[in-house]
Amino acid sequence: MRKLIVSAFISLDGVMQAPGGPDEDRSDGFAFGGWTVPHADAAFGEAMGSLFAEPFELLLGRRTWEIFAGHWPHMSDDGDDAGLARQFNATTKHVATHYPEILSRWPGSIALGADAVAAVRALKSQDGPTLLTQGSSTLVQQLLASDVVDEIRLLTFPVLLGRGKRLFDDAARPAAFRLESGVVSPDGIVITRYVRAGDVVTGSYALE
Repeated sequence: MRKLIVSAFISLDGVMQAPGGPDEDRSDGFAFGGWTVPHADAAFGEAMGSLFAEPFELLLGRRTWEIFAGHWPHMSDDGDDAGLARQFNATTKHVATHYPEILSRWPGSIALGADAVAAVRALKSQDGPTLLTQGSSTLVQQLLASDVVDEIRLLTFPVLLGRGKRLFDDAARPAAFRLESGVVSPDGIVITRYVRAGDVVTGSYALE
């Protein structure tokens, strides 16, 4: 059985849209592209290094795939992100898309098919590397609604963005998670790792 990890950069109000640059995703008039960049510090780099330290395959929505396909295959071999570029270019990319013909632009990209969640369940039942999401808010919301997520790794940045694509929506299936680790970076990024821990348990503070 494979593990499925959802990894995301989010603002304090849960927005995850366009964290890396002004022109990454301006859909619906989003004006704050690149909002994570001023806060990146050594602890941020260590968290990302840890995330990509073990073998993985990517799970991507079409929009995120297009952003990545326009970036990672064109990175130089001696740049700051050369190691990550080699990992992303070499690994398999499982993509939720209705246009599989576009995937030839980035070798190693495979369409999940008409039922993305069913395809992910099938992938999880196999042996192989961890399945790791990046961005892909719509796909991630579908996965959270289908109870296939084993782990959530969040980097929560000290900003309020007000509007934009969000990680969680009302369709998420109720589930309990256990905090496995948590640190705060010097620049205020809250870096957390949550592991699936059964069903939601309730109680009451009411007096008898």
